[in-house]
This record gives sequence, C-alpha cells and structure tokens, in this order.
Amino acid sequence: MPVLGATRAYPLAFVLGVIAACGFAPLELWPLTLLCFAGLIALLEQAATWRRAAALGWWLGLGHFCLGLNWIATAFTYQAAMPAWLGWVAVILVSIYLAAFPALATAVAWWLARRWRSPLMLGLAATWIISELVRATLFTGFAWNPLAAIWAPVWPVRGFVAVIGTYGLSGVTVLTAGLIWKSVHDRKSAVSLLAIFIVGSGSALLRSPTPEVTLSGPLLHVVQPNIGQENKWDQAHSADNYRRLATLSGKPGPRPRVVLWPEVAIPAILEQDELARRSLAALLGPRDVMLTGAETIRFAPDGRLAYAANSLFALDAEAHILGRYDKAHLVPYGEYLPMRPILSRVGLSRLAPGDADFNSGPGPRNVELPGIGKIGVQICYEIIFSGHVIDRAHRPMFLFNPSNDAWFGRWGPPQHLAQARLRAAEEGLPVVRSTPTGISAVIDAGGRLLGALPWRTAGAIELPLPPAHAPTLFARFGNILPLALALFLFAIGFASRRRAS
Repeated sequence: MPVLGATRAYPLAFVLGVIAACGFAPLELWPLTLLCFAGLIALLEQAATWRRAAALGWWLGLGHFCLGLNWIATAFTYQAAMPAWLGWVAVILVSIYLAAFPALATAVAWWLARRWRSPLMLGLAATWIISELVRATLFTGFAWNPLAAIWAPVWPVRGFVAVIGTYGLSGVTVLTAGLIWKSVHDRKSAVSLLAIFIVGSGSALLRSPTPEVTLSGPLLHVVQPNIGQENKWDQAHSADNYRRLATLSGKPGPRPRVVLWPEVAIPAILEQDELARRSLAALLGPRDVMLTGAETIRFAPDGRLAYAANSLFALDAEAHILGRYDKAHLVPYGEYLPMRPILSRVGLSRLAPGDADFNSGPGPRNVELPGIGKIGVQICYEIIFSGHVIDRAHRPMFLFNPSNDAWFGRWGPPQHLAQARLRAAEEGLPVVRSTPTGISAVIDAGGRLLGALPWRTAGAIELPLPPAHAPTLFARFGNILPLALALFLFAIGFASRRRAS
C-alpha cells in the first residue's frame, strides 16, 4: 500500500468510517465493517506519530457515528421548541465527541506497537475494548452501536458474548480485521483467518439454531399499536390510542397471559387513577397480568412536583398494582436536560414533552408476578448497557424492554433491537420488547428472534415464554471478562516483543 499523506489519509479514514457503519442494522453489511477496519490498521501502520494515529481514529469515528447515529436528527422533527435542522447539528456534535474514543484507542495502540515492537492489531483490539467500556461509562455513558453489534444477526458469532461479553467481541472483531489485513501479504495470517472461519462454521453446525419454546407456563402477548410520536401525546388521539392498545390485547384464554404494552403506553397516573387501572384490568383474564409503561408523578404538600419517573407497572385482573420499576439510566436531553439552568436560558429543552426532569430509579430490579415469577425490566435505552441490565443476586426469568422508538426513524429501531439481542445472549435470558411503532420482538436466551413485528406495523405477538439458560460465564462475571481479554491481548503483545528481542 503506498504511503499516504495526511491530506489523503484523513479523508480516507472518514470514508472508511462511513462505510464501516453500513455493517450495523438496518443494512447489516458486516463484511464491509471488517474490511474497513482492516483498512484502518493499514493506515495506522503508516502513521509516523501517535498524533497522526489519533487523528486517523478520530476521522474514522466521525464518519462512523455521523452515519450510524443519523436517527438522532429524526428525533428533533417531533420537538416544536427547537428547529428540525438542529438535529443534524446534534448528530455532528455528538459524533465529534464520540470520535474521541476511537482516537484514544488508535493512539495508544500505535504507541504500544512502536514501543514494544509488537503487532499493532493486538494492541488495537485491546484498546478498542477499553475505549468502548469507557464510552459506556463516562458522563453517564453512551453505549450505542458497539462494534460487536454487527454480529447480532449472525450465528454463531453472536454467541461469543456469553463468554467474553459485547466489548470483548468488539475486540475480537478488530483482531479479525487485523488478520484480514495481514493475510494480504502474510501466509501464516491467512491460515489463522481461515481457521477462525472453519471453527465458526463448525460451531454453527454442531449447535442447531432452531429456537426452543415451552409447552407450558404463561403466554407472552406483546402489543405494538403503531402509534406515531406525533399522535402519542395529542389529546385528540388519546381515545383512539387506547382503542388500538385494547383491541390488540386479545382475549383471555385457558392459559395465564402476560400482556405487554410499550413504554409510557398511557398518559394516566396509575397509582392515583383507579378508573384507569380498572379499565386496564377489564382486558385481563383472572390469571393474566399486564405490564405497561406509565409515568409516576408525586406532588409535595405545597403543590410542587416532588418526584417524576418513567416507570413500568405490573397490574392484575383486580386492578391491583403488583409492582413498579422506575427507569434508572435516563437519556440526556430526552428525559432530563443537563445543566438545565444554563442550557434552558439559551433555548434548549428536552426532546420529550414536559419541562420537568425525571428522577432516576435505583437500578436493575425485579418485579414479582404471582404464579409466574420474577421478571427483570430495562426501559428503552437502558438495554444497551452491557453488564448492567439485571439484578445478579436475584436472576429473573426474562427481561422486559418496553421502549418508544417512534421518533428514531428507520435506523434507530433495528439498531436498538440488535443490542437487545446481544443482552439476551450475554445473560442467557429471554428478552421481550414492546414498542409503539416497532420493532417489537420476543428474543430467546440465545439471542434468536422467535417473533417480531416490522416497523410501522400494528399487531401482536403471542408466544409461550421461552426458557432461560443456565447463567452464562458473562452473567456470572460481567465486564471483568472483556477487561481480562484486553489484558491478555496486551500480554501477548508484550511477549511477542520479548521473543523478537
């Protein structure tokens, strides 16, 4: 490969980033992602300084996030308080920030490769793992589209997250891209790459991907009403919205059902509105349970707002509230406005309706359903945070992920679904999603789709609750495992340097 100057290398890195983003949902052209990261490694090997290596990572990250996060711009079209064009400004600004994490990974990997005289791909695989972990944590974290998400629809690669977690699989993906680059001019690397594909293909044959279902136990009845964001909070559409939800909730049968509605499916304050609870209970059979999103609102004696939360409620056929979960990991600018006293003065506001910020819940908690068992809840955005989705001391039967992707266009919902599939495979637990406009789904404990409703389609899914697997290695140890993998890759790199000397 000819040596490129900065004026050519940086635009090329940006283009590689854009093309690499095509490997994620909804396009799912994952071979392009591998080839683009192979190209990044080729550019890094030409870099003369760590600063140039950092710049290459930053430009690749900028292109990658600008395309992959285009759904953020769509969200601004539903907010009258701010102009729609500001959405694309937000995409660019967010991408500028997020590109710092690939830049950190490439700079440190380059420096280690030069200092240790070790293979660059080993260091980059390790630093990429760490950069994604930091990205998921810093400033409340933004873990959207980790590199491993390209494998969500690909069995058996998706299954590796049960052992090394999402961030570990991201590192293995970088390592595979490095082998692709090395195989161009190194026969040994080509043999190694071939061995990886043979092992992967063999494991696919050894374990059948046929989904498992239970013949007894409760039925899951997942409702997708196809209520657009433009109508969700409009009082003129409230009666029609409820009619859609009620009609799609079906009829009670001989088996107990868990009826699942989306995030903030109804505008009622359920703890205070007995009439609303009884309306919901009338849709249930005597052994049915409903899980629905709604807001929790409480006022102080002086009339001021004391507490507000994005919540999930469990109700029975007698209109009793069986349990409540309050969302803990809130979306900046969606559910609260950071630095509100400052930003509100310059005209910024939340994207979701309302002037008050939500309070955070206590974190992963279960809701106990009589006659059924414990269920875990992760509301919408919370499901993207690998290693932080269940109460590990009290393992649930399945995870419910009520969401509202109605304002994220065509790209946001399939990306959200892909990350939910990784959580299922990581934890060895079924994941159930109910959204207003899609994509609602029932996902088994291996990350396979048992049933799904397309985007912008009204309907319901009724399936038996799929069984949970035994706790996976990742379910037992969490993100210690990808960190251990990163340290192992560093150790191999250091050892290769010692052998070379």
